Amino acid sequence: MNKITTSGLTFRDEHGRERIFSGFNIVDKQNYGEDGKFEFSFKIDDDFFKKYKERGFNIIRLGFSWDPIEPKPGQYNEKLLDDIERVVDECAKHGIFVFLDVHQDCYSTHCHNAGNGAPLWASLMDQYKQTKMKFVWAEGYFFSKSVHRAFDNFWTNKEFEGKGIQDRYADLWVKLAQRFKDKPNLFGFDFMNEPYPGKDGGKLFKKLILNLVKVTLTDKRVKKWQLIKDGLSKDRKVQVLDQYPADVFTKIIMVGNDIIKKFDTERYSPFLNRMAKSVRGVTDEGILFVDNCYYSNLGIPCYNLPIEVDGKREAKQCFSPHGYDLMVDTPAYKYANNGRVGALFAEHRRTQERLGVPCLVGEWGGNAEGTEWLPHVEFLLDTFAGYKWSNTYWAYYDGILEMPLMDVLGRPYPKAVTGDIVDYVHDREADTFTLRYKQEGDFEVPTVIFANKDVKSVTINGQEQKVSTKAGEDIELFTKAGENEVVVSF
Repeated sequence: MNKITTSGLTFRDEHGRERIFSGFNIVDKQNYGEDGKFEFSFKIDDDFFKKYKERGFNIIRLGFSWDPIEPKPGQYNEKLLDDIERVVDECAKHGIFVFLDVHQDCYSTHCHNAGNGAPLWASLMDQYKQTKMKFVWAEGYFFSKSVHRAFDNFWTNKEFEGKGIQDRYADLWVKLAQRFKDKPNLFGFDFMNEPYPGKDGGKLFKKLILNLVKVTLTDKRVKKWQLIKDGLSKDRKVQVLDQYPADVFTKIIMVGNDIIKKFDTERYSPFLNRMAKSVRGVTDEGILFVDNCYYSNLGIPCYNLPIEVDGKREAKQCFSPHGYDLMVDTPAYKYANNGRVGALFAEHRRTQERLGVPCLVGEWGGNAEGTEWLPHVEFLLDTFAGYKWSNTYWAYYDGILEMPLMDVLGRPYPKAVTGDIVDYVHDREADTFTLRYKQEGDFEVPTVIFANKDVKSVTINGQEQKVSTKAGEDIELFTKAGENEVVVSF
């Protein structure tokens, strides 16, 4: 498999081709306890890979929790690591790249029963006890003092048995780097899912609620009578959030700007540098990921700094933002607002440009019954294509590769381009895909475009090419130096 590196805002392979990646989050959130048992939650076999590749996917965000990997300090669950390694090796056999995600939600299940992440010994809650979910899993972030205290103790590197918790987390990443550094399909290391600011995050939530009330009452753009009518209507109450379009919603969330800026610069960026130093002490392979904190999923700007190792900017790093509409994971997802989410990812684009690194959207999407929500997914894919972003959809579950969602996700895109992509557009109505790029010199390897349907014709700069590509296969084209336009008709 090709080695993937970074150059400016792009991913590149060793041939110099610009690369785009598309795939899924496959994240095992099980909490296995201390018995050492591990069975990966998903069936990753030849049938999976056949379907996965036929839909054009070429990367996986492979996630797992700290809890089962290190049930006791310094004692690693080798059986679990063997099984994760087996999955990575199977991905390599089928040409699928993998980046590793040590996942957490609400720090750990020991802090909040709907959470996952750290083992009990690393969940330093002081006098607080585990909280129980009442309405939604994420409420642990907003109200749970045990979650807040555990995060604060992690960020300040409080000691457990003579060694800081964050230092012990760095040791975990050393272990993972040693295990996976030589894998041909290793794409990179995602150090922590959606880091949370601890107690300050709870304060921020209260500020958001107060500002929501203030803006609702004082901003003339919010149609208050319509808000009340929708709220009282059985048929329209799920649409009350339509009264908060992108500009109004941005006004509400920006009340948290200062808290997030302080967290990103004073806690999260130093953490990334520490994890990077640990991994780079083992290997130079793999791209290092800069995520956004939990609240930047809403569109509060990120203030993360580029990763540095011993004061020197890391050469291989990327920005991996997450973003969701407020309707996510509810039956109302079919009412997801393109404007709100478009503004959210426009903010992430500004962060990417400030960092000067490539972007792979680590989490996005949602789910609902029926197919009414699929145009929103299509809008997001068009947005990512406009920015030349790679992505991993949240989230994979058994059977999803046969769902109507695949008619939208499994669409044509440029996997590898012999030059610099100018733009690419999938026109669903015309059933065409157009790619424009600038190429310097000749390449011994082709430009590769995924075809989601049987190909009717391909032209390069107006000249028709002979192709016989079927649905689920790649189109491979050799082009000359200069400006090239490829048009695929299905």
